[in-house]
Amino acid sequence: MDYVKKGKSNTINIFLLLFVTAVFIWSIIKPIGGYGLLAIEAGPAVVGLLIVVVTYKRFRLTTLSYIIIAVLAIMMFIGGHYTYSRVPLFNWIKDAYDFNRNHYDRFGHLLKGLSVIVIRELLLRKTPLSKGPWLITIIISISLAISALYEIIEWLFFLITKGGKESRNFLGTQGSMWDAQWDMTLTLIGSVLALLFLSKLHNRLLKKEQNINN
Repeated sequence: MDYVKKGKSNTINIFLLLFVTAVFIWSIIKPIGGYGLLAIEAGPAVVGLLIVVVTYKRFRLTTLSYIIIAVLAIMMFIGGHYTYSRVPLFNWIKDAYDFNRNHYDRFGHLLKGLSVIVIRELLLRKTPLSKGPWLITIIISISLAISALYEIIEWLFFLITKGGKESRNFLGTQGSMWDAQWDMTLTLIGSVLALLFLSKLHNRLLKKEQNINN
């Protein structure tokens, strides 16, 4: 039975990888912002996926974590293809509801809060930390630190390129002086929501994974 469960999870994980790869191939076909911007926007996702693939046999995550990684990678590939400020669906939403900006980047930062489940899994499986308030505090702190680091990278890129067109597309502030604060706040909200609604499911999957490996 354990082998059947393991085989089923392998099938799901392979499907996720194939689907993400297909989206990546689509994203590199005539990207609107150019290949330079695509490389900057999608580069972290590509590196993350390579790490996941290389370590798959030695350290296998739960299917929930792989789904989250796939969702985040796809989100970044779409943003890299269109640029975050020009994703068509969110342009339509902007026009339909009379918003003053394309909100795909903010939706993306909210989704990035899902990464706390992957962080949670790594901490529970690779450190002496156990479930409780301290674990939650550390998880959210790491999530916010990653978000802040990304904002610093954006700022440094803007300085290095002296505010050129490519850097403005990468920043995607769309005229908002509080864009960095909005991004980090939405990541915080997404992190809290992910922990509230996905922790119990994650615990069950962790237990199943442990039983299969034992």
